[in-house]
Amino acid sequence: MGTLDRMEDEVDRLIEAWRRERPDLDVAPMEVLSRVSRLARHLDRARSQAFGTHALESWEFDVLAALRRAGTPYQLSPGKLLKETLVTSGTMTNRVDRLAARGLVERLPDPHDRRGVLVQLTPAGRDKVDAAMADLLSHERALLGGLSDGDQQRIARALRELVRPFDLEKH
Repeated sequence: MGTLDRMEDEVDRLIEAWRRERPDLDVAPMEVLSRVSRLARHLDRARSQAFGTHALESWEFDVLAALRRAGTPYQLSPGKLLKETLVTSGTMTNRVDRLAARGLVERLPDPHDRRGVLVQLTPAGRDKVDAAMADLLSHERALLGGLSDGDQQRIARALRELVRPFDLEKH
């Protein structure tokens, strides 16, 4: 066992306390999920820092990134944006309104549906999301710096299996 394998973290201490206080419970799931939960909080902070540099909130990045990933002409219907960002219709309307007011997106008539609209990324929105994405990847690369490529791939595979049942619920 290497030195890193013997290093304790806060989750180890938490689990040890539960095992001492409640030896009748199998707390093994906490070894993974408490670490995932703590990691998520750290990642949220890192994302906020990366986006803050570009005067973006995480939700703004999520909407702009969904449009950017759509490819040229960087537009989606509000319904598709809902699916991409997992928010309610009312929330999406508010978000698009706020992004449009900042000049990062615009609403266009849907040529295939006279009653419909499309949300399109503006050039300013594209520049902002591209710069924020580059900074985000730099932050994330630094966070993973202590892991080998192989370790990163193994963790990615294991997390994919853990997340898959939740993704299947959406479909």
